[in-house]
Amino acid sequence: MSNVADNSGEIILSILVPVFNEELTIVDLIDLVQQSDIGTIKKEIIVINDGSTDKTPELLSNIEDIVLINHQKNQGKGRAIRTGIQHSTGDVIVIQDADLEYDPNDFQNLIRPIIDGDADVVYGSRRLKKENEQHSALRFYIGGVVLTAITNTLYPTANLTDEPTCYKAFRASVLRSIDLKCQRFEFCPEVTAKILRQGINIIEVPISYYPRTVSQGKKISWWDGLEAIWTLLKYRVL
Repeated sequence: MSNVADNSGEIILSILVPVFNEELTIVDLIDLVQQSDIGTIKKEIIVINDGSTDKTPELLSNIEDIVLINHQKNQGKGRAIRTGIQHSTGDVIVIQDADLEYDPNDFQNLIRPIIDGDADVVYGSRRLKKENEQHSALRFYIGGVVLTAITNTLYPTANLTDEPTCYKAFRASVLRSIDLKCQRFEFCPEVTAKILRQGINIIEVPISYYPRTVSQGKKISWWDGLEAIWTLLKYRVL
């Protein structure tokens, strides 16, 4: 496993931010991303506006130093991430939700194993930081635990504590090599399944977590949980 720093004089981190109707948080979130300390590594912030119908497009148009891509209509988080990957030029890619549940100050610890050549894929685990508020509603916590258990059962090399975490970081060449089909929230189980099917080890690091409620804009539903289970099963046998 090669050291990213050995491959290029300048290391670039591509931060993919899929966003749909997040007018209350998007400005603060981008500011946090821009201000986060990752040392000498250059940030490429790619925001994919996935057909937002609130003030998100207007707010994004006034933010400097981002790459803004607009989907004319909503296509789903997974499709937005795929668009972001296509436009990314970085050596490392990380996924960032457009709300404030995850702290960009965790980027440095999240990407360090990849930069140092110790890993190709790193997941930020909410469960490994015990002082976190673990959920905004018990059903979200149980759903995450169940999905993680199913992942570890179907893919015995996984040994994960938090499969559905947003914070997933990849050596860019590895992520770009995966033929993703996802449209919605099934990005997480699909990329996890395909990474593990390739025999690539996923390591985890602890991250902070500030969960929001459905009334605050959380969009995932029970149906997405069922779709995630189906996705894990499907890519285990296909």
